[in-house]
Amino acid sequence: MRKILLFLIVITTSVVFILRLFYLQVYNSEPYSIYEDNAVRKVLTYPKRGYIYDRNNHLLVSNQPSYDVMIIPGLVKELDTLEFCDLLKISKTYFYNKIERTSQYSRRLPSVFLAHLSKEDYGFLAEKIRKFDGFYIQKRNLRQYNTKIGANVLGYVAEVNRSNLEKDNYYSQGDIIGKQGVELSYEKYLRGEKGIKFIQKDRFNRDIGSYNDGLNDKNSIAGNDLIITIDSELQEYGELLMSNKKGAIVAIEPSTGELLSLVSAPSYNPNLLVGRERSKNYFELYKDSIYKPLIDKGLLSTFPAGSPFKVIVGLIALQENVINDKKTIFCGGEYIYGRNKKSMKCHCGGGYRNIYNAISESCNSYFADAYRNTINKNKNISENFDMWSEEVKSFGLGNYLNNDLPIGKKGMIPTSEFYDRWYPDFKWGPTTNLSNSIGQGEILVTPIQLANMIAAVANKGYYYTPHIIKQIQGDSIPLRFRQKNIIEIERKHFDIVEVGLSKVYKSGTGKLLKIPGVEICGKSGTAENFTKINGKKTQLTDHSIFVAYAPKNDPQIAIAVLVENGYYGSTWAGRISSLMIEKYLKGRISNKRIEKLVVNKSLDYEYKKPFSNKPFKINNL
Repeated sequence: MRKILLFLIVITTSVVFILRLFYLQVYNSEPYSIYEDNAVRKVLTYPKRGYIYDRNNHLLVSNQPSYDVMIIPGLVKELDTLEFCDLLKISKTYFYNKIERTSQYSRRLPSVFLAHLSKEDYGFLAEKIRKFDGFYIQKRNLRQYNTKIGANVLGYVAEVNRSNLEKDNYYSQGDIIGKQGVELSYEKYLRGEKGIKFIQKDRFNRDIGSYNDGLNDKNSIAGNDLIITIDSELQEYGELLMSNKKGAIVAIEPSTGELLSLVSAPSYNPNLLVGRERSKNYFELYKDSIYKPLIDKGLLSTFPAGSPFKVIVGLIALQENVINDKKTIFCGGEYIYGRNKKSMKCHCGGGYRNIYNAISESCNSYFADAYRNTINKNKNISENFDMWSEEVKSFGLGNYLNNDLPIGKKGMIPTSEFYDRWYPDFKWGPTTNLSNSIGQGEILVTPIQLANMIAAVANKGYYYTPHIIKQIQGDSIPLRFRQKNIIEIERKHFDIVEVGLSKVYKSGTGKLLKIPGVEICGKSGTAENFTKINGKKTQLTDHSIFVAYAPKNDPQIAIAVLVENGYYGSTWAGRISSLMIEKYLKGRISNKRIEKLVVNKSLDYEYKKPFSNKPFKINNL
């Protein structure tokens, strides 16, 4: 009996132990994770960032080797701080601040302690890095811009911030990310995929080789190369023409919506924002409050559209049948309107005006009358105005255009609701906001919107969404860039307007801007420029605007030029647009005198003087 009892006790105890072990090992144990093993060092391997080429396959952006000093705060032991700081050429303040910041992020995960070592510093430090527990050197690629142009287009890369880390778990402290331009818009293609290597350590925390013969390692995958739509030669020429000027040039291929150039002036060398001097250089650019080189003026500058807007006013009036190609009005140098007999000045030279010479001579009176009749049609002011507003927006004005650029502004195209709020005490009408008819008043646009508008006119009633991407390695560009945006205005009305746009160069405001052998259609404009000085609305020198497309019968380029404080539309914006068109179509310039004049012209004095003493005027040539 005792033997049986003893046997049962042994069996029962064994079963209990077996079941307990089974439970602990199968049901209640955490699986082994190499990522949690302190005896294995994890080293991320960073992929090569994708290259960027222009539309003609000229390499714009590549990579260069760079070395970062990495830290794992939990492994840092006592060290000779003075020697370490001397080696890295850093201060003790930097050392302790970085230790604190990286420790707050993670004591177990690696962070960048010091980025972008030079090759010389790397070679010197590599021999001594083993003396400093918790530190190691990691190789990665640094951006290299193989051009001095297009900083606003290409963008730059910089270290991730807290927001980046919270939004995307791909990134770790110290990683780089695209911050502007193409680098930001196509970050997920350019960045590639990180790899990882596992290094076995001995009991003295020394590296002794690959863990598990490297079977757990994962290779990095290089980012996708990109071909962008920009013509780098045209971009460079545009930046040259905008020397010592503020403003923008936006050129589009009408048949595709591809951006041929996106000039923002003044610009800067993109290589200034690479390497250890990046932060210092960025601050210098950022604090320039006069020229604001970090602001992409083609995408972010909003201003009154000026006389180029008359093209849309005319098209809508034709579509609504309130004017036709035979209707004329007499312009006596001003347009009288309203109960109080207000006057809108006109500088077209006066006389009888039809749609053709009203465009070519930029007659304010003709388009004020056309606008007034459009909004007054059927006496339903609010309904007519909203119809007019929607047709204006169909040209891509008043919205972000749904493009692939990371920044932009909507501009402003008002609605009846807007004026109901603005004028709650009386019934407003077209004479209340008559300045809309000449692209002033509440109308605000960006240069890229104006370029897109004239591209739609060149296409006789449609446009493709402007975009910067032409080809993505291993992928296709978004479908929305290959779909037409249709404007509900009959083609015959575009044919009428085109005659007037062509006359601008034959006998109108652009008659001195002709290009031999090329028929151009365009429209000059002057945008009034107001600011507040000591709380008082003050008029500064007008902005110079010009829009155009060419050749007339086979448009290959549509362009909008804005020169801030540049006087009349034909003065500087018009000259620049003609030079850009000839450069793109012919590859050479026939009028070297005009080219030299534009390149050497500086408007610095306009940007530095506090305000203009010129009297208030309305001038929309």
